[in-house]
Amino acid sequence: MKRVFMYLTALLTIYCIIGGLMIMNKISIQDSLVKLVIYCGLCGGIGGVTYCLREIYLNTCVFKNWDETWLPWYFIRPIVSTICGVISCLFLKAGLILLEAQQSNVSTNLAFYALAFVAGLNVDKFIEKIEDIAQITWGIKKSRTAQKDDSNGGN
Repeated sequence: MKRVFMYLTALLTIYCIIGGLMIMNKISIQDSLVKLVIYCGLCGGIGGVTYCLREIYLNTCVFKNWDETWLPWYFIRPIVSTICGVISCLFLKAGLILLEAQQSNVSTNLAFYALAFVAGLNVDKFIEKIEDIAQITWGIKKSRTAQKDDSNGGN
């Protein structure tokens, strides 16, 4: 459990350092789309790390059922969350996901970052949503995992 915690805090630190360096223009990226995609990846990764840290707390302190067989999940989940953050940005930019946020003086990029964080936080539901969009838009069938979840009511 300690090595998982160390990995997650190191990953969170790396995400925050990269984001901070980009904000301070120490890492200069001229293309605004590339910058947006990177920020969304970072937000998704932070969402994934947040979820994993919460699971450590729940499984060690609350439920007292820490299980080493879940180690791969703890190591892979933040990476998948980062990818989902990037994908959320691409789907928003393509107009395949629409947000119903009210327009305000706040940067519209915040909506991208918020969705990326949520996509990273809840990978399973995000992937289900993407599969729904793919099925409706292009007729692509859902993955076997999604079909299995649908057959038992999503439980």
